[in-house]
Amino acid sequence: MKAEGGCYCGGLRYEIDGDPMFQGQCHCRQCQYISGGGPNYLVVLPEAGFRYSQGTCKGFNRTDLEAPVTREFCPECGTHILSRAPSMEGVVIVKVGTLDDPSVFTPALAIHMLDRQPFHVLPEGMAGLERGPGSAPVS
Repeated sequence: MKAEGGCYCGGLRYEIDGDPMFQGQCHCRQCQYISGGGPNYLVVLPEAGFRYSQGTCKGFNRTDLEAPVTREFCPECGTHILSRAPSMEGVVIVKVGTLDDPSVFTPALAIHMLDRQPFHVLPEGMAGLERGPGSAPVS
């Protein structure tokens, strides 16, 4: 996947050049906070295939958690660009809404369905898991 993207104000830009390892929806409660209530649409890529081409991101991680996810966002407009999870070393979790052309996104799976809200919509036929990879499927 070759793609470009950035934040809402245009101050932070990035380039992607790598094969996605996963494309899907995350319904965990933390993603609902970040997305404003819906699932988080994401593409997981090797970190080596991602680079910021303009601007400098700001990072945030919760200090009350043992192994918090780092969230990177534009310091000016607050657009959340990606996450880095300690349990997923060497990858970045890019937010689909920040791609210049989000139509390149092809979701394959919904994860953390135990936290799904009644108003979250899944594409017809999309499989789901209770939590992350290795957890029980949801019908």
